[in-house]
Parts: sequence; C-alpha cells; structure tokens
Amino acid sequence: MTLPLSESARSLLRMRYLRRDERGQVVETEEELFWRVARSVAAAEDAFPKGRRSDEVAEAFYELMSSLRFLPNTPALINAGTELGQLFACFVLPVPDSLDGIYGAVRDAAKIQQTGGGTGFSFSHLRPRGDLVRSTKRPSSGAVSFIRIFDVSSDVIATESVRGGANMAVLRCDHPDVREFVNAKRNPAVFSRFNFSVLVTDAFLEAARERREVDLVNPRTGLPFARANAGELFDDMVDAAWEVGDPGLLFFDRIERDNPTPVLGPLEATNPCGEVPLLPWEACVLGSLNLQAFVVEQGERVFLDEEALRDAARLALRFLDDMVEVSRYPKREIEAICRANRKVGLGIMGFADLLLALRIPYGSDESIALADRVMGIVQGAAVEASRELARERGPFPNFPLSRYAARGEPPRRNATVTTVAPTGSISIIAGCSSGIEPLYALAYRHIGEFVGIVEPHPLLLRELSRLGRYEPELIREIELTGRIGHRTDLPEWLRRLFRVATEIPPEEHLRVQAAIQRHVENAVSKTINLPYEATRDDVRRAFLLAHELGCKGVTVYREGSPRGQVLQVLGHCLSCMGEDLVPETRTAY
Repeated sequence: MTLPLSESARSLLRMRYLRRDERGQVVETEEELFWRVARSVAAAEDAFPKGRRSDEVAEAFYELMSSLRFLPNTPALINAGTELGQLFACFVLPVPDSLDGIYGAVRDAAKIQQTGGGTGFSFSHLRPRGDLVRSTKRPSSGAVSFIRIFDVSSDVIATESVRGGANMAVLRCDHPDVREFVNAKRNPAVFSRFNFSVLVTDAFLEAARERREVDLVNPRTGLPFARANAGELFDDMVDAAWEVGDPGLLFFDRIERDNPTPVLGPLEATNPCGEVPLLPWEACVLGSLNLQAFVVEQGERVFLDEEALRDAARLALRFLDDMVEVSRYPKREIEAICRANRKVGLGIMGFADLLLALRIPYGSDESIALADRVMGIVQGAAVEASRELARERGPFPNFPLSRYAARGEPPRRNATVTTVAPTGSISIIAGCSSGIEPLYALAYRHIGEFVGIVEPHPLLLRELSRLGRYEPELIREIELTGRIGHRTDLPEWLRRLFRVATEIPPEEHLRVQAAIQRHVENAVSKTINLPYEATRDDVRRAFLLAHELGCKGVTVYREGSPRGQVLQVLGHCLSCMGEDLVPETRTAY
C-alpha cells in the first residue's frame, strides 16, 4: 500500500517521528510507524472482557490513520510502542506557594516535556511582589520572577526532548502582579517558551467597561493587597496584545459553565495553546479528524460525506480512550486523576480546505452554518461513542460527581470528548490546513528545522486552470506574496474565496470560533489574525466580541509582531505561531 503522503509530510516524519537506532539512523518506514501506533494503542482492548479483539481494532486504527482521515497528537505518534510510552499531549501542573512546591513543579514539567508533553500552569496562587516571605522576613520577588525559572528550564530541556518545550502561564485578573504579567512579554528576550493568558472574570470585564476601581487580592491571605482601575488594566492587556500578541484572555466564568466536575475544583489553567482547560495534575489526549479526507467529488457535485465522518469520529473516540488506558504516566498524581476523569479531546483539521472544496468563503454565513453542522456531527458521534464505551467498560470513575450525573444523563466513559487543537505538525502529515484556521497564505514555506516545499494551494491552481489563468508570472507572484486579494484582474468571487487570514475581518474569525465552540466540551485553539495596520481598538473589539459570543478564550496576532517566525512567504516574512509547526496560532512549538 502506498500511503497518500506529500513530500513535505515524508520529510517531517523522517525528521521527527520515525524511530532511529543508537547511531541516529532512521530504521522505520511511514507504514511501520502507523502499524506501531495502531497495535500499541489497540492493546488496550485486551484489558476489557467485553472489548473487541485487539488485532481487529489495530487494523481499523491503522486504516483510520494511514488514510489520513484521523491522526492522534504528536506524542502518541512518536512514543507509542516505544520505551517512553507517554501518549498525552497536554498537562496542567499545580504551582504551590512555596520554594519546594515551585521547584518541584519545574522538575515535573521538565520530565513531562522530555516525553513530548506540553505544560500549563496557574501562577495565581503565588504571593505577589513585595509580600513578606516569612522565613527570611524579606519581600517576595513575585509571580513573574518565578515564571522565568520555568522558561529557562524549558529552554534547556527542549534540546533533548522529543518536541520543543511548550508552556502556558495563566494569572488571574485580580492578582496584584497582573500588570507586570501583562507586560512581561514585551521584552522578546524572555519567556520564549511560554504563552501568557490572563484569566478574566465577567465581573472584571464589567468593571473594565465602566472603568471602575477593583481590588487586587493577595492569594496568600485572601485579602486586598492593592487597588487598580479595571479599565486601565484592560487597556494594558489590549496594548500588549497589539504589540506582541500576548497575553491572550481566558474567560473564567464561561469555562466554568462547562466544567464537568466542578466539585473537584475550578479550571484555572490550560494547555499551551489554550484548547484544554484542566485541573491540577490533569492531562488530556488529543486527536483530529481531517475534514478534507471526507470530501467526495461526483462529477460536478462536491459534498461532505457526513456518515463517513460520523463513523470515523466514533472510532477515533475509541482510539483516544484506548490511549488513556495504555499510556505511561510521568507521576502517580497524574495517573490517578487522568484515570478518574479520562478526558479526551477529539477535534477537526482541514476546515479551510473543506470550505475551498465546497467554494464557500471563510467567515461567510454559509461557512458559519457549515462549522456549526460539522462540529455538531463530531460532538454527537463522540458522545455516542463515549456512552457505548461506558456500557462496555464502565463510566469514568468520577461520573457520579459530574454535571452529567446531576442532570440525569446516561453514563459516559470520558469527562470531556471534544476540543479543537492547532494541529501543527499533524496537519502537515495529513496534507491539510491546520485546525479551524483560514489559510495563512496561499503559498509559503516553513523556516527553522523543517523546510517545506513552496507551492500554491492545489485548489487555487485548479481554479486558475478553469479560468484559463494558469500563467507562470501569476503563479510566481502568488509564491512571492502568498495572496491574490490585490489582483483586481481576477474575479471578485475568486479573491473572496481565497482570502488569507489577515484579509478576513476579526468578526468573521470570531463567528467561526464561536460556532465551533458551541459543540466543543473543552475549548478551541484559534488566533484572530490582524493585518499590520490594525489598531488597538481592533484588538479591544476582538477581545470583547469573543466574550460576547461565548468563546472560552481569545488570542490576537497582528502581522509583524516581534515573535519567532515559523513560516515565510518568499517575498516577505509572514509571522505567527502555533503548536509544533502550525502557522496560524500563538507560539511555535
């Protein structure tokens, strides 16, 4: 069987995923990789008397992956069937307000990152700058100073990990160090391994609109430590995001409304790209369905095979639950809560490619309706599969404590079933657009350790051929600029269909995100890409609209912001970030 892999995909697999011998030589083919992962994950079936035969399930898993209809997260592709055996993508670690607790979290993060996991932290429990340290009777250096320790450690461990170190730092909007936190990434020399997000409450945003004074609370004492104008703090968040793309915002009250187990505590932090809110010590496995692979062409008729998508989603959910079962865990605390809640995140990628195949412009009313329908199909199939697994294997142990039980819903195997991740590397392997992002450019190449082939999008080339405009000079210009919006000699419908991320208004980005979020139990990784000339008011409106539309978080990125660049249009750099190699989202890991 010849796998449908592009040369860029094969190059990436050879560089990062295929097994190597002690001399560093590749000793595995792409087909062997998929069989290794399929057999390792399907071995979970043997643990359950009512389960299926593991060899039959392995064949189904292999076909699901090798057809590029579904891929699990990068740690699973690298570690399944190996000595490491750690399959989880996302972890949230507690950071207690003590020296032992802080450095213990640094150690735990290093071990997790060495296996390819990304880590998120709430630093909201650390005492603020200037508060008394009882043992020394000296003032504390504050929460931000300790984040630097995590950043340096992550940078060092990245050289020997299976992926680069990736982190999320979260601080509450009422922490006394919030202004220092908001402005920390204006210095590009620090925090290169971190995304920053402020955890904002509905009450804070209301106070910001009214420009009222609010208390900043010392987490050590629970008492007010200082006062600040909420409007001015929000201005700082807007200004820093406009300048450098950080911080993003996480909407605490919206996240908590979907917390499946609120009695176990609040969700105060997320994984590095913000799509999985987790409890302390909790982790999540991820996988994504490639929507492009479900497009069917019958003559002039092009459509999405919805039944095939449902079937694949059900099987993919089983794949993810099996990953929870067979994975090795870095710490006992992580294993305990992961097995108790069994959170998984099934998502989608290739959404932009699906729209292009159906000739639907990104951000249009029709695209919003399609986003709503597609994610509704995935969510419904995933819940159905999780309930079927609960009948086979039993529900997640904390189900009696969950919102689902309180509402009288049927038992399910997993506390959460859906998310939308950036899908950086796995979208390159699958040969599709990343996550639910629009195309960042119509032709680009990655820079750094992986260099892809510069080639305009194949659907654009097809449309140009149909129009009789497959012209060498035009193709070269597309390779140089990465867009066609300025080419008024091309039909308006074509220019609208192939708008790139910075040509799409923020409101349209957010309407897509909100439509997807309505059918996602975790959260959605999505960046609101802005052109260089965007104003601070554009950022402010995006932040407030995201909250209004019911998103769980929001990140903006203004073209040209001074952060590391992962892709490049030949004529000029187009920079933005994302998990692994994804060009559309926050920081490149």
